[in-house]
Amino acid sequence: MEPDGSELLLAVRGAQDLLGELAVLDGEERSATVSALTSCLAYAVTAERFHRVVHEFELHGLLIRRAIRSLREGEGIRAELAGLSAVMRVARTLLRLAVGLEVPLTQSEVAAATGLSRSAVAGELAALRRSHIITTARRRMVIRDLDALRALAWHERPVLDTRPEG
Repeated sequence: MEPDGSELLLAVRGAQDLLGELAVLDGEERSATVSALTSCLAYAVTAERFHRVVHEFELHGLLIRRAIRSLREGEGIRAELAGLSAVMRVARTLLRLAVGLEVPLTQSEVAAATGLSRSAVAGELAALRRSHIITTARRRMVIRDLDALRALAWHERPVLDTRPEG
């Protein structure tokens, strides 16, 4: 949650990812909320048990490196998105959150990941669709032209079809 009450989607995690380790390390409140996009199996471990396993298997160094990587990732995302145009924010977000060539998110979730309004994201996605860079379906986007999306994300702007849909 951002200071203004808005949400920022930082990452999509998958199988075998560890979540919540920062709060266990420093004893503070969790810094993020996790929501499942699909049904999944997750294990909750008490802080006491977590510390016992970390100590028993000497995982302190690994855990600290993971926590630092996670913090840097979040900081980098916030800094990166702050100065970009809407189309660049959307393109980079789609690339960052893609699982293979699919982005298993709604427009609202992409908006939360970019810091843009849902209507701004809808407009950018429409232009990407018209330009045959992506296709969209319910709760899912498919990257059809990876090179063009990368070019948009990194300033090498291809020509987008910006005409209104219809």
